[in-house]
Amino acid sequence: MDPKLQNLETSGSISEEEKQQLAIVSSSPFATASLSLSAILPTNFFTQSKISTLFSTPPTKAKIPTQATSLTRLSLFSSASSPKLSFKSTFSANPLQSPLTLGPRRPSDPSNAAGTRRACIVWFRNDLRVHDNECLNSANNDSMSVLPVYCFDPRAYEKSSSGFDKTGPYRANFLIESVSDLRKNLQARGSDLVVRIGRPETVLVELAKAIGADAVYAHREVSHDEVKAEDKIEEVMKDEGVEVKYFWGSTLYHLDDLPFKLEEMQSNYGGFKEKVQGLEIRKTIETLDELKGLPSRGDVEPGDIPNLLDLGLNPSQDGKASANTSMVGGEAEALQRLQKFAAECQAQPPKGNNGSHDSIYGANFSCKISPWLTLGCISPRSMLDELKKTATSGGGSGSPDTEMNWFMFELLWRDFFRFITKKCSAPRKQLEATPATACTSAFA
Repeated sequence: MDPKLQNLETSGSISEEEKQQLAIVSSSPFATASLSLSAILPTNFFTQSKISTLFSTPPTKAKIPTQATSLTRLSLFSSASSPKLSFKSTFSANPLQSPLTLGPRRPSDPSNAAGTRRACIVWFRNDLRVHDNECLNSANNDSMSVLPVYCFDPRAYEKSSSGFDKTGPYRANFLIESVSDLRKNLQARGSDLVVRIGRPETVLVELAKAIGADAVYAHREVSHDEVKAEDKIEEVMKDEGVEVKYFWGSTLYHLDDLPFKLEEMQSNYGGFKEKVQGLEIRKTIETLDELKGLPSRGDVEPGDIPNLLDLGLNPSQDGKASANTSMVGGEAEALQRLQKFAAECQAQPPKGNNGSHDSIYGANFSCKISPWLTLGCISPRSMLDELKKTATSGGGSGSPDTEMNWFMFELLWRDFFRFITKKCSAPRKQLEATPATACTSAFA
């Protein structure tokens, strides 16, 4: 008789069916694997009573961790009707050839990424804020460490094909102030902002290698050059095995909520307005009070925020000041201006009884928040929420509906132009897209 069967008989009772199953195993070509098991596990391990105590209900498959260098995988199959033992083994002369992976693995499905990433990069673009920022919040929830990054792309400060500056000193200075304010807000929440001058497809790859990043999180943009930059980022990150996750957060209505495919979007505002009427606006995303810390690996320096000279711009072009002192960039300034504007709306008398769209309150009949909205220092949804709270709090002489109509009208126009630009920036649509037009129905 097989020595293994003799051992089992001496250690405890065993049925005839189990003897036959073990005899088959011992006579199979994988007898070496069976002998290894007898050295690893007690001989009475395979009795039915022991198996029953391990599982309250008979499982379809159970895995036992590796216990010897000669046996790296072991699977135990059982069914309720007829328990059977099946052994699978792979042999290795050196156990270091297949080491155990102790760290978290990269998820193959982005929707199952929560809490599994070691480190990720948040690439700030035209979303220079911490409030209502789905990209930042998702990265913070998915990863153990987060590296916020902003790149001053030198291509944005070159001359255009027509010989004009792509970015002048006024706009550049406003951007520098906004980036500086973003760094302060991140530092106040336990994080920081890494700032670099360079092409994103080069800077982000270097940083991803340095910290061992699993993914890059960023908001999508709409213009041709911005879409090309996204394609380049995806291409180089794919070669490095780093996932790129894009989000949408620059419009009042979310891109995924539109009742039509973007490539089928009408090229006139009237048709767009008719389609989105009654569409629900997503809620603003809560601002995090605390953020995940920076990755410990790589020892990445935050870097200095550049000045105009660093970007190749003359601070005193045409003998003028480099910036308008009345307009300071940044999220903090944007929120202050929004609150001030909302108070003006509440204090102003109604501009007419017909609720016309031209009853715009504020200095020079404008809210003047567009520069901050363009850089994403404030989101359209947060603007609308603030004005709604002011309108419903009472104290104003105009009705809340009248005060909100004109503002929704302006934000709808902004959404229309961003969506139509996104449509025309898609590579497949550049040649066939028709120019965007307005129509009289837009004012109906």
